[in-house]
Amino acid sequence: QGQLLESGGGSVQAGGSLRLSCASSESIDSRNMAWFRQGLGRKREMVGLAYRVGGTYYPESVEGRFTISRDNEKNTVDLQMDSLKPEDTDTYYCAADSTDYGDARGTWWRGFYWTTWGQGTQVTVSS
Repeated sequence: QGQLLESGGGSVQAGGSLRLSCASSESIDSRNMAWFRQGLGRKREMVGLAYRVGGTYYPESVEGRFTISRDNEKNTVDLQMDSLKPEDTDTYYCAADSTDYGDARGTWWRGFYWTTWGQGTQVTVSS
């Protein structure tokens, strides 16, 4: 039952950049880590996945603009967001997966069961 603490959200103009950071209270070296976004009236969307074994995944909506990175020594996961668009405006959440498939907090995305979630940080992009 670890905790994820997010930081770095804010307001920027279109074309600008933000870097979100997620700090875990527990080790992340054995965890897949991801960033999601979801706003009122919008479906949840994964915007970056950092596999525990290495490698990353991005949906088409952000590929080429967002970069997820992890530091297992510091137990942090960052999301660098460049060339931001107004449609990127949303609440962004950090998440970690688990193999405890009985955890009611969990939801399946990209073949992993995401059980630990941050509180969310707001990103606003103005035109």
